Parts: sequence; structure tokens; C-alpha cells
Amino acid sequence: MDVQQRYWPVADVLAHLAGRWRVERSVRDLTSGAAGYFSGVTVFSAPDGDSGLLHEESGDFTWQGTTRPATRTLRFLPGAAPGTADVRFADGGPFHELDLTTGRFVADHPCAADLYRGEFTVRDADHWRAVWRVGGPAKDLLLTTDYAREG
Repeated sequence: MDVQQRYWPVADVLAHLAGRWRVERSVRDLTSGAAGYFSGVTVFSAPDGDSGLLHEESGDFTWQGTTRPATRTLRFLPGAAPGTADVRFADGGPFHELDLTTGRFVADHPCAADLYRGEFTVRDADHWRAVWRVGGPAKDLLLTTDYAREG
């Protein structure tokens, strides 16, 4: 099947992501079989006097029957190529590049001895998915996150 038929190309990732998204994430520990679930929202907003977007995620994470509030903050800065993003942790440390010009992108992030491999796919203007496979001596996880634009 042609890439254009399966994925929705995004000319400018920062412009596309701006706004509020409903987030549903499943988390599976592939070694133990344990499963968890996150439900919440992510807001991509432009900080005053700053380029790029601030990614602020908040919601509830349920793991092994216990639900707790959870938050995460990332920075999406303009990438090296037009329309791409340089994704950073809240402290400014590098996370991964993001290029959705074909509607699909794979990124790697080494973390100590573990490797995070993310696949990002865009279905249409209002839906996209991130699937992270985390493997190494400390972790064996699969995280699947679906985003749906709100408003």
C-alpha cells in the first residue's frame, strides 16, 4: 500500500500539533505481563517569547489497580529541516527528532543501557499515534499512545 494512502503527511509538525489533544495510553510490561493505562490531555502551546511549543501532559495513570495523577512536560523546538521538530525533555536534554512530512517517523532514544524506539504515525488532521518499544536490561515495555484533537 502506498505511504500516502496509509499516513497523513504533515508539512509543519509544530503548526499541526498546536492545541489540545485527548490522550489514551496503554503500557505493557512484556516481561511480567503487567499492564497500565493513562488517560488525560496534552496541550501544545507556544510559550511567551520562545520558539517552538511546550508539551504539557496531565491525567491519571493506573498501574496494577492503583490510580495516581501523572504529568509530563516536553519542549518541541524547530528542527534542523523546515517543518520538523527537535523534541527535548523539560530540562532541555535531547529526546528525539520528529519529522512527519510523510505521516510516519521512527526515532531512537538511548537511555542508559535501554533503547527507546518510537514510531509516530498520523492518520488524519485530528488523530495520531506514538508507539514506544523500550528494550534493554532494565526494561521491556510497549507504550501505545493515541492522540485525538479536542475542540
